Amino acid sequence: MADLNTSILSSKSLYNTRFLSAATSQLHIQPAFSFFPSWKRINLLTPVHPISAVKAANKPSSSSSKVSVPSAASAGKWSPNSWRSRRLLQIPEYPDKDELESVLNTIENFPPIVFAGEARSLEERLAEAAMGSAFLLQGGDCAESFKEFGANKIRDTFTLLLQMGVVLMFGGQMPVIKVGRMAGQFAKPRSTDYEEQDGMKLFKYKGDLINGAAFDEKSRTPDPQRLIRAYCQSAATLNLLRAFATGGYASLQRVTKWNLDFAQHSQQRDRYKELAHRVDETLGFMDAAGLTTDHTIMTKTEFWTSHECLHLAYEEALTRKDSTSGLYYDCSAHMVWVGERTRQLDGAHVEFLRGVANPLGIKVSEKMDPKELVKLIEILNPRNKPGRITVISRMGAENMRVKFPHLIRAVRQAGQIVTWVCDPMHGNTIIAPCGRRARPFDAILGVIREEYIWR
Repeated sequence: MADLNTSILSSKSLYNTRFLSAATSQLHIQPAFSFFPSWKRINLLTPVHPISAVKAANKPSSSSSKVSVPSAASAGKWSPNSWRSRRLLQIPEYPDKDELESVLNTIENFPPIVFAGEARSLEERLAEAAMGSAFLLQGGDCAESFKEFGANKIRDTFTLLLQMGVVLMFGGQMPVIKVGRMAGQFAKPRSTDYEEQDGMKLFKYKGDLINGAAFDEKSRTPDPQRLIRAYCQSAATLNLLRAFATGGYASLQRVTKWNLDFAQHSQQRDRYKELAHRVDETLGFMDAAGLTTDHTIMTKTEFWTSHECLHLAYEEALTRKDSTSGLYYDCSAHMVWVGERTRQLDGAHVEFLRGVANPLGIKVSEKMDPKELVKLIEILNPRNKPGRITVISRMGAENMRVKFPHLIRAVRQAGQIVTWVCDPMHGNTIIAPCGRRARPFDAILGVIREEYIWR
């Protein structure tokens, strides 16, 4: 199976991480999760003291005033296609440009996958997380594939996020924002454009949105028809997610039934069952006391989608002007992010994202200069609106110790309000003796520990 990437932003420390680790690893997937845990051995169900999610100053310090930041106005008038005049990275040339334009025109006439009002609701929830009043749980595949598409896989990912969410909510006693890295995560950025095997040089596989994984010329040639298939799969995935979220499956009264086959004979299953029964007892008490448990808030859940904004032509084709607010939204997902390889201040991806009103993520590694991060946030969020920007760090434990404090310090000194998320997986990848990619659990905890210390 593909990687399961889960980023968790917490404004509270909660519990030992081994519950989540075992849950994901026994699914035969590579888990990626992050939050700010307590470094004491505390009970899974014991809430602990809150941690402020953001400590931005009300006024920028004198040091931040020296940073020259281009404003949206100075960057020129924005339009959904203004990115085309900027430097575009990571997208290979399509051999048949006429077919590409025909496909994009078709997608422009398709209904939006998500709606502007949903994206605004997510931004409001993320603003609560930025101010320390909510907890963000984000998870899904490193990259979705056409081959592994199916109702059972969607259900299992959704169920796992529900399980994690109820543990976090019950232990932390605060709302949990559930965001799936799904229904659109089909593209993969690469460090180089080509790879060579046995003397043959071909485009690298960049995700099912662009080309195929098989190492042959036909598969690796960018195919515009894949965009339509990605749209259809995204729409179908979100349709099923909405049904699960609002059709009764996500009801808290079903908490004891959210079981996955991989956990049937594990210690973690017993620990989850213990928590689920405690939730059941709480609901039973509420019902006996006359506090109805059939209210919408108890029987449904909010669920949003996200993916990396990589294929700008596809994203532009799904960008719509909201009739209510007059703002443009990228209606391919509720939240989109700019990656480590496409966050150039003068690049096409930043130009596109500065004009859409969706909540945005920024992936940063040890290569990020603190002043550049401040500039990037200013370009994408000139009004310093809470919930607009989520900064996702992706670096190993040693780099977290050396580099991460400077990023936090620079953003806080500039008075910028952001939500900080730690992704300990992508910065801790090693190649195991068998040749497979792996992430040592101790290294994952090391990254989490370092972020917790500096947060």
